[in-house]
Amino acid sequence: ELDLLSEDANVFKLIGPVLVKQDLAEANANVRKRIEYISAELKRLEGTLQDMEGKQNSKKESVLKLQQKIQALQAGKAKA
Repeated sequence: ELDLLSEDANVFKLIGPVLVKQDLAEANANVRKRIEYISAELKRLEGTLQDMEGKQNSKKESVLKLQQKIQALQAGKAKA
């Protein structure tokens, strides 16, 4: 939305309870920096999520193998 403003438009920044006049170029730069930071955080968190999903799947496989072993042992005891 800041890109749609003319060069002489007034831009204000809320600092506490006060609106302070800010340069349009400075406001654009701040918004772009925030967008870059948020994008980087999203990429980092997506990587962490994929890592956690991989760990979850490996743990799930381990649990299934243990359950199969327990069932096999119980079936062996039932026959004996």
